[in-house]
Amino acid sequence: VQLVESGGGLVQAGGSLRLSCVASGTMFSFNPMGWYRQAPGKQRELVARISAIGSTMYGDSVKGRFTISRDNAKNTVYLQMNSLKPDDTAVYYCYTWDGRTRSDYWGQGTQVTVSS
Repeated sequence: VQLVESGGGLVQAGGSLRLSCVASGTMFSFNPMGWYRQAPGKQRELVARISAIGSTMYGDSVKGRFTISRDNAKNTVYLQMNSLKPDDTAVYYCYTWDGRTRSDYWGQGTQVTVSS
């Protein structure tokens, strides 16, 4: 299973970014997908998750600003991030759980930096 993130970068506070994660080697449409983030000196935390049937959940700090979605035809999960704040600065990781292997998988991460 391979997860490849893209879309990170530097943005000013109040701006937007869209992250993408392309999955391969897994039956994508059957998998829950998620985004987590880790800032320097902090633990990795949930940003958003989406189930195989499209149910979503969000971390409290991003509710109302971020939207997770998936395109099963493209094996891709997205994270639309609006109204970005400096506190959103972190490395963002794509995540999935594969039911065949019963294992977690993580992408390599993409850096998001929000300047004030």
